Amino acid sequence: MSRAVMVRYQTTVGAAEANRRLVEQVYAELRATNPDGLRYVTVRLDDGVTFVHLAIVDAAENPLPQVAAFQAFQQELDKRLVAPPTVHQVTVVGSYGY
Repeated sequence: MSRAVMVRYQTTVGAAEANRRLVEQVYAELRATNPDGLRYVTVRLDDGVTFVHLAIVDAAENPLPQVAAFQAFQQELDKRLVAPPTVHQVTVVGSYGY
């Protein structure tokens, strides 16, 4: 059974580009390692500082915490944020192309 989580947060204006680069590094490593059982997407809202991550895990364990670039992304995340992120367990009702 799939598990899905959505994380939303707002960075400071000065940290938004650094955050974007760190996220891109996560995706570069995911493309290189191609872990099984993970569907993952990150969007940046039009305000330029709000990011939303959606992870759907079909594996017994979430492979994302084992990704070195994800570990680097999480380091000092709190220093890039305006407030703590909101984390929601979500249920996928429908999906197209994802």
